[in-house]
Amino acid sequence: MTRSSLPKIHPVVLSGGSGTRLWPMSREHYPKQLLPLCSERSMLQETALRVRDPARFAAPLLVCNQEHRFIIAEQVRQSGLTPQGIVLEPVARNTAAAAAVAALTLAETDPDALLLLLPADHLIRDQDAFLAAVDAAAAVAAAGRLVTFGIVPHAPETGYGYIRRGDAIDGHDGVFTVAAFVEKPTRDRAEEFLAGGTHLWNSGMFLFPAKLFLSELERFEPAVLAAARAALVAGSRDLDFFRLDKDAFAASPGTSIDYAVMERTEQAAVVAADMGWTDVGAWSALWDVGTKDPDGNVRLGDVLMHDTRNSYVRSDCDALVALVGLDDTIVVATDDAILVAARDRVQDVKVLVEQLKRDGRTEPLTHRRVHRPWGFYQSIHSGDRFQVKRLTVAPGARLSLQKHFHRAEHWVVVNGTALVTRGEEEILLRENESVYIPLGTVHRLENPGKVPLNLIEVQSGSYLGEDDIVRIDDTYGRA
Repeated sequence: MTRSSLPKIHPVVLSGGSGTRLWPMSREHYPKQLLPLCSERSMLQETALRVRDPARFAAPLLVCNQEHRFIIAEQVRQSGLTPQGIVLEPVARNTAAAAAVAALTLAETDPDALLLLLPADHLIRDQDAFLAAVDAAAAVAAAGRLVTFGIVPHAPETGYGYIRRGDAIDGHDGVFTVAAFVEKPTRDRAEEFLAGGTHLWNSGMFLFPAKLFLSELERFEPAVLAAARAALVAGSRDLDFFRLDKDAFAASPGTSIDYAVMERTEQAAVVAADMGWTDVGAWSALWDVGTKDPDGNVRLGDVLMHDTRNSYVRSDCDALVALVGLDDTIVVATDDAILVAARDRVQDVKVLVEQLKRDGRTEPLTHRRVHRPWGFYQSIHSGDRFQVKRLTVAPGARLSLQKHFHRAEHWVVVNGTALVTRGEEEILLRENESVYIPLGTVHRLENPGKVPLNLIEVQSGSYLGEDDIVRIDDTYGRA
């Protein structure tokens, strides 16, 4: 089957993970797929641009955590892409439910749709090999198979699951039946897999006909399919998003595509591919793929080293990070947290994150810079009954019309132009001008200009939490 005779492929980008092993850069409210970890673009942007070829692909459909919706929409817009849609998951239910929602959505307009499911947080360095693997998978999927992508291993990796390939499928070079899915192995078993040549890394990427996947899901996990259908029927449009019904979607079992279908179907196939793939599951993976100096170090940001080897050092803040006499070390510095770890122990970063959550700390959840649909705010300093923030409002954007019960605010414009609603007044502020918002006063901040608005906000009062907001009207549907 030639490329031109294949149906167009519908990419589905799944963006629901939290990436705890990449803390402190990855946070629950701004996880790794939204970060520029491997290039100047975020991993989500790289994933969406990977399937931009109009000869092969339809516009992507994104399925994402509803808390990330505005960030994802803006990143997609910045990439110059117009998605088929952005579906919002109200709760996490693993990949089977997300795939079911995508398959049901796309089958409505294209009953013969081929779905390419791509996690948003994978790195692929060989685009040509990726496209060749997709073409091979599409050909066998169009013939009635559910296809997964197996990565030819180059090391005895214990952090990935494996796929043991079976017989070659006639007429499809590099495509095999699936003999077995294998859980993450011990080091000894991983070395046996590497030597044997029949095991592939399980990439978590899939390509299959929507109808076939749905029929197999109905056969093996009908509760997942029923919950997906109900969540779509009871869901609703919200600006540029489709919001799944929370109660219906929460009723789905939280199971993966592998467990729900791929390990049980007789129609599974695997494409063996060598495309420079990694799931960037830990800081050691970024050391693996990074550009190294003669001492084997990867350095990003303001970094100084002496007598240091085979280390990954990243300063993602204004501070200089300096190392002396260390080998095989990971150091990552952000505005509010610094991680220092042995390179072979970075899988245990999640243990630290779990401890921080138990302690009720904010570091696992947010950065000091918190993104909003209108721009972002960044904490500068806080003390007893006061807090200082920087606010950046995008051109043409505006905050909600709101009031606070426990705090007053003072805004000082640093640059740009601000249009402030204060009660019945409208006040236009320019650089070095300020305004005071008394406690309980209805107010709104807008940027009517064509350049970003930057201002300093000083909050004072008995309670300064972000939940002390009563939204009366909101452009972004949050009121």
